[in-house]
Amino acid sequence: MKLKEKLRDKGRLLSGEMCIIPSPTLAQAIASTGVEMMVIDREHAATNTETLHAMIMATQGTDCGAMVRVIDHDPAQVKLALDMGAEGIMFPLVRTAAETRACVAATRYPPRGVRGWGAFVAHSRWGVPPMEYLPTFGDSIACCILIETVEAVENIDDILAVDGVDLVIVASFDLSTSLGISGQFDHPDFTAAVARIEAAARKTGVALGGAATTPEQVADLAARGYRLFAGFDIFQIKKAVSDLVGLVRAQGRG
Repeated sequence: MKLKEKLRDKGRLLSGEMCIIPSPTLAQAIASTGVEMMVIDREHAATNTETLHAMIMATQGTDCGAMVRVIDHDPAQVKLALDMGAEGIMFPLVRTAAETRACVAATRYPPRGVRGWGAFVAHSRWGVPPMEYLPTFGDSIACCILIETVEAVENIDDILAVDGVDLVIVASFDLSTSLGISGQFDHPDFTAAVARIEAAARKTGVALGGAATTPEQVADLAARGYRLFAGFDIFQIKKAVSDLVGLVRAQGRG
């Protein structure tokens, strides 16, 4: 497991991909590109447990860390993803420091957390005997918090002060919706909220991530202190196919 270590290296910039499409074949193709992190989505995608396991296993043999965006903060959901071999957990809709502490605890074994032992599958993913998984990798799980609500912005300093948070991501769609200006990413209220999150991340040293797929977007976020830059597989595939359709239609008109 290397993802947590990479996130804590303050001089390192990382690429990522949000995998909405539940496909081990696509996961394998993405992992083979050299991307450092893949987020397998269970919150908004049709990813069942068997596909989740297969997508995690599709990263084996690569340097791509598999993180899972869970449905909610339920420790049972976290435990399942980690026991399938995930290297990190992304928590949606975190609003307070208390919720953040509970999220971190769900990724850790007692006495520091509440994760139940069940590395029947995960030990094979990481190439260790079953009883070696906990002492070897128990403290190596990366914890990511999504900031998506007005309440989370108001509590951002306390949220990022919680020990064990490795990554914070500005969830632009949900945050703008929570602010009542859905999709208006240039609205003053949205830019002010984002600036507040960015300032808290700089102060605490927690790695900051956001969506960026063009040179201009990556350069802009990097200049503002972001360290993780990610795209969405479903949007990128649709754009690539749409571009091809446009090229063919233009050729036909010629």
